[in-house]
Amino acid sequence: GSYGSWTATGTAFNPGPAPVELLTKLAIGNARSGGVISSEIEGDEPTGILSSPVFKIERKFISFLIGGGDEEFLTSLELLIDGKIVKSATGRRSDHLAPESWDVSRWQGKSAQIRVVDQASGDWGHVNVDRIVQTDAPERPPVVTAPLYQESLRPQFHFTARQWTMDRLNPGMRQEGWINDLNGLIYYEGEYHLFAQRWAKCWLHAVSRDLVHWEELEPAFWEESLGSGVQSGTCVIDYENTSGLSKDISKPPMIAFWSRWDNVGQCISYSLDKGRTWMPYAGNPIFEKRERDPKVFWYAPGKHWVMMMYGDGAYHVLTSPDLLHWKDEGHPIADSYECPDFFELPIDGDNGRKKWVLIQGNGNYSLGTFDGKEFKEETGRRPCDVGPNFYATQSWHNNETGDGRRVQVAWMRGPHFPEMPFNQQISFPCELTLRTTPDGLRIFREPVKDLDKLQGKPQTWTTQTLAPGVAFPLTAKGDLYRLKAEVEISDEANLVFSLRGESFSLSPQALGAGDPNASVQGRVKTIEVLLDRASLEVFVNGGEVSSTRTILPKSEGLFLKAEGGPVVIRSLTLWSLHSTWR
Repeated sequence: GSYGSWTATGTAFNPGPAPVELLTKLAIGNARSGGVISSEIEGDEPTGILSSPVFKIERKFISFLIGGGDEEFLTSLELLIDGKIVKSATGRRSDHLAPESWDVSRWQGKSAQIRVVDQASGDWGHVNVDRIVQTDAPERPPVVTAPLYQESLRPQFHFTARQWTMDRLNPGMRQEGWINDLNGLIYYEGEYHLFAQRWAKCWLHAVSRDLVHWEELEPAFWEESLGSGVQSGTCVIDYENTSGLSKDISKPPMIAFWSRWDNVGQCISYSLDKGRTWMPYAGNPIFEKRERDPKVFWYAPGKHWVMMMYGDGAYHVLTSPDLLHWKDEGHPIADSYECPDFFELPIDGDNGRKKWVLIQGNGNYSLGTFDGKEFKEETGRRPCDVGPNFYATQSWHNNETGDGRRVQVAWMRGPHFPEMPFNQQISFPCELTLRTTPDGLRIFREPVKDLDKLQGKPQTWTTQTLAPGVAFPLTAKGDLYRLKAEVEISDEANLVFSLRGESFSLSPQALGAGDPNASVQGRVKTIEVLLDRASLEVFVNGGEVSSTRTILPKSEGLFLKAEGGPVVIRSLTLWSLHSTWR
């Protein structure tokens, strides 16, 4: 087949439409015609653009089916009026063709053009489109009818984004409740604020009073214009109004720092009503520098603000007296990557002895000293967490109530949830402490005590000796659990947990096998497990080692089993947990 009067540039669309006999091989589902526009026929590497002839908009809507990658401007379907992109759509990293519609009523009678764009190579570097038609009624995407927050795969005590309307180009169109990089975690007047990206379109916003029960508000703010982007960043309370953005000192501004899509324009938005409404700063960008992911905080000894930013493979330290004018101090931290978090922790709870902690986007951390302008690393880098779904961590520091906790969460970057109106989740909040071990100072991660609020009646077992190969079942109702145990694992043994079809093991000295970072100092003594509908988090020896991963349970049942030798369960407590949404 051919694309008729449509014209193709590049090589991605050269073979012509994907015929029916290729659809199964390409895993393209829900096709409605005999040939699908596809840039995937020869794989994800080729790139190109397929353009329609100019046509007149005669109806209120343009409907279509789309699948493939989800990168705006790179794997997308675009509508152009007078040469400018006025509508855009992407796939959802799925080759199932999803029905979508554009409201084009404002351009009826105008000339237009459609482009199918593939400018991406590599994973999901393709776009598939079918059945582009003008119509007087929009094509409605399928709607999940389960009650909100009660969908079959929805995590029940891990934060997920609700089903928001996220597409500024298509008001009223449903899109998955996507969430990625965490931004600007801050505590203010009794509320924990959680901000996160919906790619580069907006900052999601949720609040909590206890780190367990969350209320998602409307997105805090959007990109300034189509394609300008609003990327990761941070948020501060300007208590002394150093920026001058508030006219009332009793209402200090809440200020969000973020980068435009070009990674050059560094901008701010601010709120004067506890984050409920936001305004872009009239002087944006506050400066231009080819970097992104600003982390900002007040450095009390120097009485100035500090910004750490990522760019060119390094973190750069900038300072400012007023949050608006910044100076690069010229002390880059080499071999660094994305989304920094940077703070002080007391050693063994002693506020007279502290170390600065730098956590990179991949979760690796190092310790050192900081004089307000230069960070000097004193240790190597090691992971906060050894699991596969732990990225772009950020933390709250609740210093208003005096408890001083440093509480960390991560984006559990991982697989999608099929047929669900949400996507991705946030790890359960964990308190960070810095402790002395025989191998030096180490960060420990433990679930915040606030989780106790969700616990049901406990079941307990004591002094159980597990013989090799014999399964020990744990009888429990529900699908949300917290488990704590004290164990003695003999030298030749492993303790295997099988939880709703997901397994992990403990050796005498480590969580799992083969990863030196998963080893503990001495022997494994205690374990804590958090099991949600779509996540498994494990904490060994009070959080000396932890593992965070996304799961899609394969079966029911909770079992323990010893392999290779006997294991003694000194004590085990299992709680069913209540949903945070009820």
